[in-house]
Amino acid sequence: MFRKTICLFLFVFFLIPTISYGQNELHEDIQGVWRSEVIEILDQDTRLVPGTDTETIFQTIRVEILEGDRKGDIVTVENDYLALEKGDVFFMNYLITINGDEIYSVGDVDRRGVLVFWVAIFCLVVLALSGKQGVRSLLSLAGSLFVIVYFLLPGLLSGMSPVILSTLIAGAILFFGIYVTHGFNRESSVAFVGTVSAVVMTSFLAHIAVTTSKLSGFASDESVFLNVVTRGSLNFEGLLLGGIIIGILGVLDDIAVTQVAIVRELFKTNPNLTKREVYVKAIRIGKEHVGALVNTLALAYTGASLPLLLLFSNSTSNPGMILNGEIIATEIIRTIIGSIGLVMTVPITTLLAVHFLKDYDGETHMHHSHHGHTH
Repeated sequence: MFRKTICLFLFVFFLIPTISYGQNELHEDIQGVWRSEVIEILDQDTRLVPGTDTETIFQTIRVEILEGDRKGDIVTVENDYLALEKGDVFFMNYLITINGDEIYSVGDVDRRGVLVFWVAIFCLVVLALSGKQGVRSLLSLAGSLFVIVYFLLPGLLSGMSPVILSTLIAGAILFFGIYVTHGFNRESSVAFVGTVSAVVMTSFLAHIAVTTSKLSGFASDESVFLNVVTRGSLNFEGLLLGGIIIGILGVLDDIAVTQVAIVRELFKTNPNLTKREVYVKAIRIGKEHVGALVNTLALAYTGASLPLLLLFSNSTSNPGMILNGEIIATEIIRTIIGSIGLVMTVPITTLLAVHFLKDYDGETHMHHSHHGHTH
């Protein structure tokens, strides 16, 4: 189902007229996407994009097809998509126009090998610094990705409620993130219940925020393309809510685990402390952590939207109108709701921890150091 949707997306994408030189004809059929290699740059110059004063690189290249029925064939391709060099390996689209003409166009570079390399480096660093805890963390990450790819995405495409499905998937992700990483013990259960409670409350607030601000979920080009592909069958307001829920799980997990570990250590250090005393001390520490995480969350969303912010900063529009636009408003709501969720997680999890961990003698597996935050 997922592969068919991606193929259909590509088909619709190529049907949309573009401003490129070599890829602006209507296509009748997509014959294939093949991994190919540049064997020679025949010509290269710069040309103006029609209707603008922006220059783009235009290349004529000879390409060898590395896979498929045409493997080994040498073809000439006009490329105005991205600058390629001799030896570069990329994915080439092969299409036939309604007139029967063959069209070869550059898709994207093949960067899978580089991605595998950096994933391996990441795993090695985690394992080297965290040992068995690192193995647990990687297994947790793998489980979360599995749930997203094989349950969340197919469920959304089948028309299930994005909010309900995302909340359920969030519970599964938190299960992997907390129990697999920290073990099956009372501390993990407290962190899990506290985080899930915060997720439910955050979901409710996100629904109110998105509804009252009248966000449609169509702020990005991806949403528009997906709506065309699925023929308007998806609830994009719900998808926006689901994205907010899934996006904040990592930081909610972080703050919950931290608060539980703090409470546990306070009780171990001084068993004579009352629940109220421990709660006050843990909340004081939690406030510092929340401040850092809210900053982290805001900067993460800002960094992801940096090109968009640069575009708007170069605009002559009124700043108030820019902030009012759905693209910016969506990120503002996303950041605010995520931050509120963080703040709520602290008292909820801390209250549960001081109630259930008082006089608890079980072995703790909570280690906050693996999160890597510096305050």
